[in-house]
Amino acid sequence: MLLRFADFVDTLNEQVGRFAAWFTTILVLVICVDVLFRYLFQETAVWIVELEWHLFSVIFLLSGGYALKHNKHVRVDLFYAKFSERDKALLNLFGTVVFLIPWCLVLMYYSYQFAALSFLDGEGSPNPGGLPARYVIKSVITIGLSLLLLQGLAIAARSIVVLQNTQEE
Repeated sequence: MLLRFADFVDTLNEQVGRFAAWFTTILVLVICVDVLFRYLFQETAVWIVELEWHLFSVIFLLSGGYALKHNKHVRVDLFYAKFSERDKALLNLFGTVVFLIPWCLVLMYYSYQFAALSFLDGEGSPNPGGLPARYVIKSVITIGLSLLLLQGLAIAARSIVVLQNTQEE
């Protein structure tokens, strides 16, 4: 059951990560248009600058679980690479339960409130000509943290399975 859950989360974050990767292409195109307008017409629109940081935010936030799944996150590998599978599982379980899960839960709590207040206020850009519905990008914070939390739970589940299997040997 633990492995089925972990496989489901892996598949989910793989799909979301691949989806978020397409935002990189869109971001590059938006930046090219922005640069073109700046150099040709010496002008840029507020909404296009805001769109750039919204797209970057979506890429960053939705890719956290994907990066964790593929071990592309920051890790100091002074000792970890030489650990046995059991020791790696112990360290992964400890780090996930003590650091990652509580951190995600606290941030999700506050980011949800942040987005909910924005939604209730109908918040848009404070800048004239900026993007409306700022609550949409604020909601992506909670969604990204949820994906990261799920991936952390998948890592914890896999670590438990490894620990159970190495104890039986």
